[in-house]
Amino acid sequence: MVNNGLGQVQALLLDLNGVFYVANKPLPGAIAAIEALRDSGIPYRFVTNNTTESVATLSQSLQSMGLPIEAGEIISAPYAAVLHLRQMGQPKIYPLLSADTQRDFAEFPQSDTQADVVVMGDMGDEWNYRVLNRAFRLIMQGAQLIALHKGKFWQWEAGLQLDIGAFVTGLEYATDTEALVVGKPNPFFFKQALTELGQTPEQVIMVGDDIEADIEGAQSLGLKGVLVKTGKYRAHLAEKTGIQPDLMIESIGDIVSWLNP
Repeated sequence: MVNNGLGQVQALLLDLNGVFYVANKPLPGAIAAIEALRDSGIPYRFVTNNTTESVATLSQSLQSMGLPIEAGEIISAPYAAVLHLRQMGQPKIYPLLSADTQRDFAEFPQSDTQADVVVMGDMGDEWNYRVLNRAFRLIMQGAQLIALHKGKFWQWEAGLQLDIGAFVTGLEYATDTEALVVGKPNPFFFKQALTELGQTPEQVIMVGDDIEADIEGAQSLGLKGVLVKTGKYRAHLAEKTGIQPDLMIESIGDIVSWLNP
């Protein structure tokens, strides 16, 4: 059990980008935190809205940074989308995804003219009018819009970067529809994580740098939300939301003391 002033909590969910690393470099205390997690015996999962890499590639990238995280320990927004699509049967998809992330969706047929679902993730610098207009036409024909997340911005070495939420919102506006967001902060995402942990919400802490996707999303389902002051965290932006974390910590290294009291 975790002892950190929040009561006895029996499992952890932990965001990755901005918490354990930024710009392909581990943050201070990240490696020690992973080692402490492994030694503690407490159930945990790494949860991420990263949509530029498949889970397998993401695990490889993390390990190349010195972060020993296995693919089976990661719950990603693409993974949540795949679970949802399986519940739909075998829909035809139009994937607005990076080439690597498309590997996670290989089981579904694809079409750019007759798709049942537009799956929208991050394509890096590949965004252009042509692909957005194609998605627009498909949605106007009746395709469902599934967004892997709706993030506003994220942290890179050059500073804050625009995220896909702007494109998702633009398509929603143009088509008068609402996207199904399957990544954080969607309850579907957190419920999947809880199922894998075998825990109830009140037993779990979510640690992240995004006050809305991580903290508010977790708290809305009854988890405790711990905001870390790294990554995209900016005090003035967090305060503007009015969201109150259950706890704030300076860096992910602070959890070592929770796990090794």
